[in-house]
Amino acid sequence: MTTLQDTKKSSQNDGKNGAPRALVSRQWLGPVIALVLVIVANGLISPSFFNIKVVDGHLYGSLVDIVHRGASTALVAVGMAIVIGTRGIDLSVGSVIAISGAVMAVLIRDTSLSPFVIILAALGAGLLCGLWNGILVAFLDIQPIIATLILMVAGRGIAQMITGGQIVTFHGAFFEAIGSGYLLGIPWRVIIAAIVIAGLWAIMRKTALGLFVEAVGGNARASRLAGIDARGIKVLAYVISGLCSAVAGIIIAADIRGADANNAGLWLELDAILAVVVGGAALMGGRFYLALTVVGVLIIQALGTGILLSGLPSQYTLIVKAAVVMVVLLVQAPRARQMMGKFWRRRTGNGQ
Repeated sequence: MTTLQDTKKSSQNDGKNGAPRALVSRQWLGPVIALVLVIVANGLISPSFFNIKVVDGHLYGSLVDIVHRGASTALVAVGMAIVIGTRGIDLSVGSVIAISGAVMAVLIRDTSLSPFVIILAALGAGLLCGLWNGILVAFLDIQPIIATLILMVAGRGIAQMITGGQIVTFHGAFFEAIGSGYLLGIPWRVIIAAIVIAGLWAIMRKTALGLFVEAVGGNARASRLAGIDARGIKVLAYVISGLCSAVAGIIIAADIRGADANNAGLWLELDAILAVVVGGAALMGGRFYLALTVVGVLIIQALGTGILLSGLPSQYTLIVKAAVVMVVLLVQAPRARQMMGKFWRRRTGNGQ
């Protein structure tokens, strides 16, 4: 039988060891450590990596470039994270980027509408794409990977039809500022991405919506019995993903001052899924982390920058990226942590 003294001793031991265990079990530990290690490795490869200078009132440097280039990927990734939280997947985000960019470019070139109306039209295109995916998944019960694969393939064709099969270029001070402008030395695209991501985080974590998303992803049937509109939550998740992709499409089109239906957002869905997984989300649904998804994006961008700084041939980029991501996933895997814990206890003599 367990005595009161044994209980006290156990609680005291838990108090002594609880903090380290809680620290190790935190989801943010693995991604943050991985990001720090990649950044430190980049600094060792190139001593000028940490240099940040101000030129004409703008911040320049490798660290700034990582955040600058990762803004559009972060937008797509947070939308993907919410969809994955509902036990879904969205392979069409690249095509949605191409469609929204094409809509914006054609309207700028062929009409005299105000910039805000044009942006609303591009966002509306993304919303319709997300609504289409959500209806296929939630109401027609089509597997998410198949439902979004349809728009992934057809979306490129739609974007090409909008642009007439050509690269549409445009000029406009407002849109050029979005793509390459700065505010107080910070790129506008980073500011826009930060506002959108912060707003989504507040909605998901400060309201019940995030809990509903995780409930639907964990067990859709049980969530319906609990009174949650599982179908509505799924549709909303895909609509949010479509809107995030549309914002990314606006930024990308504004950056290159044109719409390239063939290459805009190409394979960006893979980096988005990778960032979500590195951030600790469960692909089986029921768990997602928006902040850690952004950390995952920064890891991917920092890794790509490090490969360029090291002078490795471009064909090694994907191999090195896959290897580093594998290490991050092993650190996060519960089974791997258990095995490392057992090995450590045996080495320290506490396993007996």
